[in-house]
Amino acid sequence: MPACFTGGFVQTNGYLVTCPDGTSIVIDAPKGLADWLRRQGILPTALLLTHQHYDHVEDAAELAAMGAKIHAWAPYSTELTLENLMRAHGMPIAVTPYTVDVLLEGSEVLELGGLRLELAHVPGHSTDSVTFFSPERGDLYPGDTLFAGSVGRADLPGGNASQLIDGIRRKLFVLPSSTRVFPGHGPSTRIDTERAENPYCGD
Repeated sequence: MPACFTGGFVQTNGYLVTCPDGTSIVIDAPKGLADWLRRQGILPTALLLTHQHYDHVEDAAELAAMGAKIHAWAPYSTELTLENLMRAHGMPIAVTPYTVDVLLEGSEVLELGGLRLELAHVPGHSTDSVTFFSPERGDLYPGDTLFAGSVGRADLPGGNASQLIDGIRRKLFVLPSSTRVFPGHGPSTRIDTERAENPYCGD
């Protein structure tokens, strides 16, 4: 079971995952995550971004300074982080620029510290949305693609509702029923629960 930190203006989840070799990686970087890790004396080797909306990357630069290699589907850009859009609507968003060390676009598998993760590009919430699935542990990290009883909003720049739902059905709902889902906001859930009950993904 990954450890979860929730922080930032919109209560975003970041996950601490221990790899088989004992090293640590984190998935997404909400504000406050870096301090949370420092208090535990943890130096992650990698940061995996499910997408680059501001609330998932506010601590990305700090984690990079701690030695974490940043993995993302696309290079950093203010178009992906939505910083300018949020500031135009009066939100005091300030994302410290960072560099994506490992571009995941086109990749299907990622191995870190003996942990195998299967990747699925599922746009619709954001153009760079990617999910991470550990077949050995049965854990899925979908970011803001899929939530408990909901899905990611598709009305932001780059969003597409039909693309989002289609991607969830074709790429996530085909995972084993017992798969545990650890989303970018809110509580965890399971694939079988969402397949049966999610009101946005029914036939």
